[in-house]
Amino acid sequence: MKSILRLTVAASAVLFAHSASAGVVRVSEAAFVAGSGLITFSEFAQGTVNPVYAPATYGGGAGSPTVTFDGYFTGQTAGAANPGACPAGAAVSGCVLGNPTGPLSLAAASPDTFITQDGANPTSPVLSGTPQFNGSIAILFSTPQFGVGLQGGFFNAIAGTAITAFDSLGNVLGSVTNTGLGIEFLGLVSDNGLAQISGLLFSLVGAEPAGFAIDNVRFGLQGQVVTPVPEPATAALFGAGMLGLFFARRRKA
Repeated sequence: MKSILRLTVAASAVLFAHSASAGVVRVSEAAFVAGSGLITFSEFAQGTVNPVYAPATYGGGAGSPTVTFDGYFTGQTAGAANPGACPAGAAVSGCVLGNPTGPLSLAAASPDTFITQDGANPTSPVLSGTPQFNGSIAILFSTPQFGVGLQGGFFNAIAGTAITAFDSLGNVLGSVTNTGLGIEFLGLVSDNGLAQISGLLFSLVGAEPAGFAIDNVRFGLQGQVVTPVPEPATAALFGAGMLGLFFARRRKA
């Protein structure tokens, strides 16, 4: 009996820690369903610097966030400030150092982003950092989101570029890197089901020889983004916990 209760308590503790912790899970573009936000960068003229997207600009409904762009977040610095701290092979113009300070905000002194044409992207126009196709891009949501993502590319190296998610205080929630070449969707959701993602940084974490930009930014809350199926290990642990509770209640009865 005691061993069953210990198993139940342990399972519950792990599950609680999993639900309360901040992290991310990778998702595909198909996870963003009807009602989720979509920014294609065709909403403004080419050359627009650091575009500001109010909900009405991209067709967002009530409660949708305003989305703004710049080079990186307050508290971070460009790789040029300390090239030796950048990952091996990463161009310093696309490398961002340090973590944001809270509350999360865009750094006004960071290199601008701008809308431009990209012959390598079939859904051009795109948003580029500075210098063109070789600068980092930060995205700030006025209200936290459950899921976010974007199309990045054109990639010529695997695992050279990443999106990193931050909460409203500037804490890192997690990141994902490109796993292929060409144009690839990079998406993620909060692993605890909560709307915690306030910002996203698109930057180099390794070599990317031909440059990079973003397009088709996606975002949304629960219901607008499909929650991934739990990992088998998590499901099994939950089942073990419930089984323990069943036997404990049965024995008590």
